[in-house]
Amino acid sequence: MSIAETYSAQLVGLQTEVVTIEVDISNGLHNFSVIGLGDRSVEESKDRVSAAIKNSGYISPKQKNQKVVVSLAPADIRKEGPAFDLGIAVAYLAATKDIELVPSGKLFLGELSLEGNIRKVSGVLPMLCQARSLGFVEAFIPKSNIREASLAQGIYIYAVSSLQEVLDHLSGKKVLENIGPLTKNSLLETILETSMRPNTFNMSVVRGNDSAKRGLEIAAAGAHNVIMCGPPGTGKTLLAQSFSSILPPLSYEHSVEVTSIHSAARTLGDGLILDPPFRAPHHTASTISIIGGGALPRPGEITLAHRGVLFMDEFPEFDRAVIEALRQPLEEHEITVSRMKHSITFPAQTILLASMNPCPCGRKKGSGCICNERLISNYWRKISGPIMDRIDIWLKVDEVDYDKIIEKRPQCDQTDSLVTNQTEKIATRIKEVRRIQKDRFHIYHATDHAAKKSPTNNNLSQKYTEPCFNSEMTAEHIEKMVKMTDEARSALLISARKLELSGRAIHRVIKVAQTIADLDWVTTGDREISKKEELGQKDNSAEIVNVEINKTHILEALSYRRKI
Repeated sequence: MSIAETYSAQLVGLQTEVVTIEVDISNGLHNFSVIGLGDRSVEESKDRVSAAIKNSGYISPKQKNQKVVVSLAPADIRKEGPAFDLGIAVAYLAATKDIELVPSGKLFLGELSLEGNIRKVSGVLPMLCQARSLGFVEAFIPKSNIREASLAQGIYIYAVSSLQEVLDHLSGKKVLENIGPLTKNSLLETILETSMRPNTFNMSVVRGNDSAKRGLEIAAAGAHNVIMCGPPGTGKTLLAQSFSSILPPLSYEHSVEVTSIHSAARTLGDGLILDPPFRAPHHTASTISIIGGGALPRPGEITLAHRGVLFMDEFPEFDRAVIEALRQPLEEHEITVSRMKHSITFPAQTILLASMNPCPCGRKKGSGCICNERLISNYWRKISGPIMDRIDIWLKVDEVDYDKIIEKRPQCDQTDSLVTNQTEKIATRIKEVRRIQKDRFHIYHATDHAAKKSPTNNNLSQKYTEPCFNSEMTAEHIEKMVKMTDEARSALLISARKLELSGRAIHRVIKVAQTIADLDWVTTGDREISKKEELGQKDNSAEIVNVEINKTHILEALSYRRKI
């Protein structure tokens, strides 16, 4: 009789694959089939679509003596999920001539209920972010996905609640209004509001362990990997949970990036992600759950922690394969998952925050320790040398003085408490240090690498283009960007020989030292400042800070190397 087509999409990793939905109707005994390597939810769509069409005032496909074939192309890519329902229904009604449709440039995403309502689906934001480059100018999405969809730009987006709304719009009976993109200023206002929310955990609730707090402040400022080692009950987990309170909220670009990842992974919920994510998988987690994978590869915990924190409590208790799988993401800030039909690269710019005991029982060389040397050796052997080399900061968390735990703090007004005050001071310093780092990278890339990739690239499978943190410095960055006194270089050379540091370890010491120097500048403000106009830069910030590493910074950075 006739044939019609519409377009939908699905994610393979974080990359959008366009799915062409073709519906062919011919005479014959009743049959309704869906082909194109779909899973069970795709196969069941014929029943949802039939009921939705009937309850929207049209004749159901099952009430006609006809053969209906729905093809989802390309046929060699496995299709998952119910997001094709809306496209199938519209294509069927176009094939039966119930509606007039020009499919070019239109993207249909949504699951249909039996009543004809459109339900929420996952992965809408990353698909919309890439839709424009794929040739689409209009997209029809579920109304319940409107918040994440509002971050997408460059495409007309219509949020619909029922199949009838879509059909009325296509026929011109009731034209829908484009929801329009959420402006950068609007999102920043929302970020400011949410950043004022009280945090259950913050640094000030941790009594003592000032050296550990200092190390975590450095880690937060430069996005360095950290391991905390100490007996049970000394505050390692509390310090980790409080770590998020000193991290600045995500920028507009990073909010879009992180929200897209969680939308693709079906962990988004109802709102946008405005704060750095904090992921804390249990030590029984599998390798695939940490690094990602599956028949259609999906992000793992390390990607879900992108632009945030991956907290791995009881680090040596994780499976050896899980720990070793962290090598690539800790070094390259991305992870490649290879399968027979796919090779997917996921972003993994995250701070690894791990904790462990000094021995299996946790009381090494202390009262009550029941571990012999073999047990202790096996316990530490679970963390290989390459992984240890990739840890920037090792923190020893000691037993806390009983007086500090039990002492009563002075009564304070809730809006000006010691807890809020100390945490906000740390967060303010970290925010300023991160600005300095971002400006430093921006000047470097603007002057020497103007031809590199644009930071507006919407392909989330590629590494975010311009580095933001000291931990992301490459050997080339260290060579050209880092300024170090002769005394500092001499101290680093002597220490490297004495401690037998690897080349990677030396670079990581320099990165940590640069962060310490930046923090020192924020505290004292007595370093050299240059005007950006002199460097040909024009943006909102008028100054770029030239921070030099001295011997004190190097020695403190060396003190955070593993000595346990």
